[in-house]
Amino acid sequence: MAAATDKPMLRFITCGSVDDGKSTLIGRLLFEANCVFDDQMQALESDSKKFGTQGERTDLALLVDGLQAEREQGITIDVAYRFFATAQRKFVVADTPGHEQYTRNMATGASTAQLAVLLVDARKGVLTQTRRHSRIVAMMGVRHVVLAINKMDLVGFEPAVFARIDADYRAFAADLGFASIQAIPLSALEGDNVLVASTHTPWYSGPTLMTYLNQIEVGAPEQAAPFRMPVQWVNRPNADFRGFCGRIAQGEVRPGDCVKVLPSGVVTQVKAIVVWQGERDRAVAADSITLTLTHEVALGRGDVLVAADDAPEVADQFEARLLWMSELALLPGRSYWLKLHTQEVSASVTDIKYREDIDSGKHLAAKSLGLNEIALVNLSLAQPVVFEPYAQNRTLGGFVLIDKLSFETVAAGMISFALRRAANIHWQALTVDRVARAASLQQTPRCIWFTGLSGSGKSTIANLLEKRLHAQGRHTYILDGDNLRHGLNRDLGFTDADRVENIRRVAEVARLMVDAGLLVLVSFISPFRAERELARSLFAPGEFVEVFVDASLAECERRDPKGLYAKARRGELKNFTGIDSPYEPPLAPDVHLHSDGADSQALAEQLENFLHG
Repeated sequence: MAAATDKPMLRFITCGSVDDGKSTLIGRLLFEANCVFDDQMQALESDSKKFGTQGERTDLALLVDGLQAEREQGITIDVAYRFFATAQRKFVVADTPGHEQYTRNMATGASTAQLAVLLVDARKGVLTQTRRHSRIVAMMGVRHVVLAINKMDLVGFEPAVFARIDADYRAFAADLGFASIQAIPLSALEGDNVLVASTHTPWYSGPTLMTYLNQIEVGAPEQAAPFRMPVQWVNRPNADFRGFCGRIAQGEVRPGDCVKVLPSGVVTQVKAIVVWQGERDRAVAADSITLTLTHEVALGRGDVLVAADDAPEVADQFEARLLWMSELALLPGRSYWLKLHTQEVSASVTDIKYREDIDSGKHLAAKSLGLNEIALVNLSLAQPVVFEPYAQNRTLGGFVLIDKLSFETVAAGMISFALRRAANIHWQALTVDRVARAASLQQTPRCIWFTGLSGSGKSTIANLLEKRLHAQGRHTYILDGDNLRHGLNRDLGFTDADRVENIRRVAEVARLMVDAGLLVLVSFISPFRAERELARSLFAPGEFVEVFVDASLAECERRDPKGLYAKARRGELKNFTGIDSPYEPPLAPDVHLHSDGADSQALAEQLENFLHG
């Protein structure tokens, strides 16, 4: 066991287009490396008769394809990790799906890989999905690629086929930044050039796949880099012990080392390294440890302990590469949760600089991103985070975006660098604050946000409410959707992306008005819950009142005060909410006004009573 522990480890991924033989190749590696136990072999032979795709032969792909759906369909859906070892090193291999709809799972496998075995069917050559997977592994920081040209037995082990695919792929991958590309002719099904050199390829003088995996050097160990440890948990089992738990992202640490706490910048020393066996005199990258410090310092989950003399940066705006993994489009301005190591903050994409063409790599203009698209974007975060560029540190540079309502992971991203201009912008201290402004107006400022379909009565009720409040001496202002589109938002259309930006601008203006001490009434359809929640997040608790003016679509069409529904039905008005663009009603509005057949004066009075209550 000690000898096995000391072996170096290589983490690699198998990827490529569907049916290129990824699972069969891993099964062959496991089988020929004697990593399949007798009971597994018996089960495999039984499963091959039921689920196999190789006739009477044992289907080695079933060693990896474990899900019922995978076996029934003969495809890989989820990421499957397998562990094996040779005399030279240990391996963790991730078998990833080839289908385009499961690309997000492939990206998951690539995120921890040091090398990619990219399979290509010799009969088909380099396909779009081959190129997509290549761009993703390059994006994820994988710098070594094995171009496994598989199923050579089906093209008669023809050297010209191998040479053509090798040349095609190298021409495509020239700008992806790979440190090495090793092409190997294979038959995963028959075992040619997997462990043993094939007699069918006397024209090939390179290594077998296993020989190459045993010998490849993938770079300097992470232990050589400066110390970094994101804090996951503060351990306080009793009043006498306070430890900071985490997994070392890179570098090493010893008792007595000077460390800095980021983002606070406090410097202290390591008192002890604690693990479940006791105390240690050294810990290195990938070790999960608890550190005790010589000083009482305030830090918690999301903070990062780093080498005091070589600290990473802290920033709140970045340029980053993004792989979009959701079927719902990315809309610039929409707020998501960004999870970067143990930090979680609110963030939004402020600008899509360009989208990458999968086949050519050309930079294309884009206002939104769809499933599996790759882009270069600018990000703005609600607060500064500790980071390093992804090319330098995967842990401190790689992040995911999470939808705030569904909690779906919608994107994977890699930080390129901080936007320096953000560091030059600071809050200006003002002598007169919002409390003083509100006191001078003798009122409690609020944002009263009306949402509902066109024709539901939002503007009518908002206007009636303002008249009531004005008569009482209140200082008010109405921000109406149509009015603002004549000025502030005149450059915006009605696409989903423009609707998001429309609401973002209005919410910021409303926040400034509340800061000025006003009662601001916002009357917008604001169809998306995510943007209404973003607006709410700009205000202090109790300052934002969401009012759902609820009228049925049929009633709104019957009223149709502006003739818009009729135009939308005739196809003259595109992206009209309720007809060909969705409306997401509030799940828990502060005030719910049912306006079907109701008197607008009565509804305004009901809302006024709520505000005074």
